[in-house]
Amino acid sequence: MIIKILGSGCAKCSRLEQLTREAVAELGIEATFEHLKEMDKIMAYPIMTTPALVVDEQVKVAGRIPSKAELVGWLKAG
Repeated sequence: MIIKILGSGCAKCSRLEQLTREAVAELGIEATFEHLKEMDKIMAYPIMTTPALVVDEQVKVAGRIPSKAELVGWLKAG
């Protein structure tokens, strides 16, 4: 599983990455994390606002920090 955090590195982006790492650890799954901060790379995805979470090239959320329960649900589904 490849998980990408899209955002400039602001506090919200960091919080999203932290929550996602916690959810991955709880589930005990293997995941590779990437934090894309370059605007041209972020714009390659169909999002209007950051932070955004991309799991295996599917945008799961953009513009808000989801609850840990939401994250766990998305990660379980793959």
